[in-house]
Amino acid sequence: MRRSAIAFVCMLAALGLPDGARAQSYPSKPVRIIIPFAAGGAMDVFGRLLSAKLQETLHQPFIIENRPGIGGNLGADAVAKSVPDGYTILMTPNGQAISPSLYRKLPYDARNDLAPVTQLVVSNLILVASPKSSIHSVKELIEQAKAKPGALNYGSSGVGNPLHLTMEMFKHAAGIDVVAIPYKSDAEINNALIAGDVQVAVVPLATARQLVEEGRIRALGVTGARRAAVTPDIPTVAESGVPGFASSSWHGFFVAAKTPHDIQSTIQQATAKVLQLPDVRERLHAFAFEPVGSTPEEFSAFFKAEIDKFARVVKDANIPMQD
Repeated sequence: MRRSAIAFVCMLAALGLPDGARAQSYPSKPVRIIIPFAAGGAMDVFGRLLSAKLQETLHQPFIIENRPGIGGNLGADAVAKSVPDGYTILMTPNGQAISPSLYRKLPYDARNDLAPVTQLVVSNLILVASPKSSIHSVKELIEQAKAKPGALNYGSSGVGNPLHLTMEMFKHAAGIDVVAIPYKSDAEINNALIAGDVQVAVVPLATARQLVEEGRIRALGVTGARRAAVTPDIPTVAESGVPGFASSSWHGFFVAAKTPHDIQSTIQQATAKVLQLPDVRERLHAFAFEPVGSTPEEFSAFFKAEIDKFARVVKDANIPMQD
């Protein structure tokens, strides 16, 4: 009888300390990294680089699983509803902060069902012009747009994505009217710029950099708060006539909301270490990415501020809610 009582007390004690036990042994099995977009894109390539390095660091397989659909929300929903044990990680761009303001109804609560673990990188977007246009600077763009409101066109790769919203932020800050022309991808936008089908656009620096160097599109200004390390001679939009303007893209890791903090910290610390490896930094430079590796607390505060920022952008641009 006494032995049974002791066994029962021990069992209760074990059940009362699951988080600490799991955190100390994490990871003890393969970890899934869900990317909510199709394979083959820049995020997928970056994700596979990270997964290989995390496997070396934490001595367990890190497996990429692509789950495209609903603007990235299908994969996010899968992670939000996963077991909160750190074995399912969402890798996603800043579209995650846009979705709450853009979609009429999400299958998960973006603020409360996902825990921000770490911001992986920050990446610049760039405002560019067609070489067939007469626009050579941000100042000239603003002057021409104000002289003939609605006469200029810009390439957009979808309602509510970071490229679209950054251009809408620029329009609002500069007080101009430029008309969006839809395309399926930033690659199609770049081709339209080269052909002169649109006059301007905001595109990823990573895909525009070589085209700018070759003179096939014209750089006006990077959209971040400071100049990009890979293109130090290109000024920021803020330097070029729109003081205070800043809009950067980013990628981050999220887990299910109730994942123990110790496990979140293990993921963050390992990731921050990986991001500083010389060969990883070299690859990031090629992507025009800058490593961050912030703590869960830092990324959580940043993510909430981004949700609020994009809510204002969507409202200012009068973008209708999407189904």
